[in-house]
Amino acid sequence: MKGQGIGFGKAILFNEHFVVYGIPSIVSAIGKYTVAKVEPYDEKELKLEDLREATPNYKEGKLGQQKDSLKRILKKMNIDVSKNGLKITLDGNLYCASGIGASAASCVAIARALSDYFNLNLSDDEINDIAYEGEMGYHGTPSGVDNTASTYGGLIWFQKGDTNVIERIPISNPIEIVIGNTGKVADTAAAVAGVRGRKEKNPEKYQEVFDRAENITYLAKQALQEGDYREVGKLMNENHKLLQQIEVSSKELDFLVSIARDQGALGAKLTGGGLGGNMIALTPGRDLQEEVATAIEKEGFQTVKTVVGASRGGIE
Repeated sequence: MKGQGIGFGKAILFNEHFVVYGIPSIVSAIGKYTVAKVEPYDEKELKLEDLREATPNYKEGKLGQQKDSLKRILKKMNIDVSKNGLKITLDGNLYCASGIGASAASCVAIARALSDYFNLNLSDDEINDIAYEGEMGYHGTPSGVDNTASTYGGLIWFQKGDTNVIERIPISNPIEIVIGNTGKVADTAAAVAGVRGRKEKNPEKYQEVFDRAENITYLAKQALQEGDYREVGKLMNENHKLLQQIEVSSKELDFLVSIARDQGALGAKLTGGGLGGNMIALTPGRDLQEEVATAIEKEGFQTVKTVVGASRGGIE
């Protein structure tokens, strides 16, 4: 008897960090995903086998958080492994690095695989709730944006609140992007705490930045719906500037962003928690995508060539 489930990776196009404070963000599933498989295990415990490819030290650095996350998922699902042992295997084509929702993808995949194994027939909404609980093990108080994109796929407008606002943004076709990996494993919880501390010290300066970030998302939503990718790119560039102002970028991220823009990317910015991890470049069309990826790789950095707006029918 086996259970299986998938969870998408994600790229935040607009407003990572700002989203924690109730400002809307735009996030997309990407066409890469994590697969979880669940099967019986002889010992009365949980055994995890993690076969995912990853940035050096990513999996080792996150091991404590991963154990906490698994405990939370099992508790939320009322599964007791001390009675019946389970083995969970993680695999798939999503390369684990900071900023592309690797932890959320694994939480969603595990929740789906457990639902399949125990014939629970959980809905996407229920899977999303369980994955959010799992994300707490990694991020403390996550916004919920990563697990939402990972669960539902597609391009999503997400606003955190007493009841989260989750709306699909319809676009005609998935759009090619390049994700560039700095190779630095980022601590999202520390980045979020840093923003909170600086915001409390400089409330006026930060309010100005946050207001502009909010305005940008509404403009970006309209541009995406109209297929105006040049405008989307300009707004991504501006969003990166705001993220620099709240001190969550890094010299490596800024370097990769400038390479992508120099090669003709319509826009480029950090994606995810910042302080390392990944950046994202908007590169509609395979040729532009290839040029930007090649330029980043020539500098010795890894890239992922994929699409945003991928739905479950559009996995690679």
